[in-house]
Amino acid sequence: MDIQVGDILTMKKPHPCGEKRWLVLRTGVDFRLRCLGCGHEVMTARFKAEKNIRGVQKSSSQ
Repeated sequence: MDIQVGDILTMKKPHPCGEKRWLVLRTGVDFRLRCLGCGHEVMTARFKAEKNIRGVQKSSSQ
């Protein structure tokens, strides 16, 4: 899966604040994601995040 910094991921399950969209801050073996609802940042394993992705909105810089 081709995910770049700046992409917005829509996940299957919502964050406790109710938002399902996350901004990609870092890629690699791990993803660093920021919730677009409350701004909370998390670091999660790539394989775990990729299983929960419903959609990817590419950044406009590409």
